[in-house]
Amino acid sequence: MNAKTQHNNILLAIIGFATVVVIVGVIGFFAFSREKEVIQGQVEVSEYRVSSKVPGRILEIRVKEGDFVKVGDTLAILDAPEVRAKMEQAQSAQDAASALELKAQNGAREEQIRGAYNVLQQAKAGVEIAEKSYKRIQRLFDEGVVSEQKRDEVYAQYKAMEAQMQAAQSQYDMAVNGARREDKLAAAAQVGRAKGAVQEVNSYIHETVQIAQMEGEVTDIYPKQGELVGTGSPIMTIAVMKDLWGTFSVREDQLAGMKVGDTFTAFVPAFNKDVQLKVYSLKDEGSYAVWRATKANGQYDLKTFEVKARPVEKFEGLRPGMSLVIKN
Repeated sequence: MNAKTQHNNILLAIIGFATVVVIVGVIGFFAFSREKEVIQGQVEVSEYRVSSKVPGRILEIRVKEGDFVKVGDTLAILDAPEVRAKMEQAQSAQDAASALELKAQNGAREEQIRGAYNVLQQAKAGVEIAEKSYKRIQRLFDEGVVSEQKRDEVYAQYKAMEAQMQAAQSQYDMAVNGARREDKLAAAAQVGRAKGAVQEVNSYIHETVQIAQMEGEVTDIYPKQGELVGTGSPIMTIAVMKDLWGTFSVREDQLAGMKVGDTFTAFVPAFNKDVQLKVYSLKDEGSYAVWRATKANGQYDLKTFEVKARPVEKFEGLRPGMSLVIKN
């Protein structure tokens, strides 16, 4: 009886051990069997931010999040009273510069020209009288009637009148010819400078009306109506839906010789469909990226690469943030 019981116990122990070995083997098979590796990425899109060169208050926002806008559509209107004040200043400066240029081009007034002409005629008349007096005194001097001192005094008066006539002629010529060439050029330059200031302020005024530069979808609007925005502050973000791509983080041992220009298939869970993608960028994500040692003693590491690829054909409904799955 004891021998039979002992034999049964040994048999049960063997069966139990074998059962444990089988169970451990099955668990190990399922636990350590190599599953098919999956590389997951997501859809990205180009975006641009709408902002103003001038500070102002949001008067009106013409769009809302989710709207599709085309080039030239009005997005937002700002109120910038300081810019309007600068425009008045610039316009006044331009008017003043234009008036000075006109004055330089036209020369002296008609009344000034007539006055200079009369002075010149008066000087000519004085020269004629002084010349006759000198000739008369010279004859008397030759006859010995007057002294040399008297002749010299009359001659000096004659020459003084000639100089006075030349000065009057110069004044008359200057009145007729107007401003100097240099003054005219300076006046024209002042007008050009004033026009440039007006154009500059005009560009700032145009910034108070923000229009779409590219067509796309409004994804985010930051300020509310009535809020102040500073220079360069973003007002909204627009996604350029025509420029979609997929981005993946791929370990280098999973690249399998992938290079720029290659095409591959990715699964889109949102549509339960596949999409063909073409690689256009492949670069190292840097030392900060995820890496894995291939051996326990760390003989060498595997780095991660960022792979970007665009759809080969248009895929309707594809949106930023959707998952893309590559199964190896």
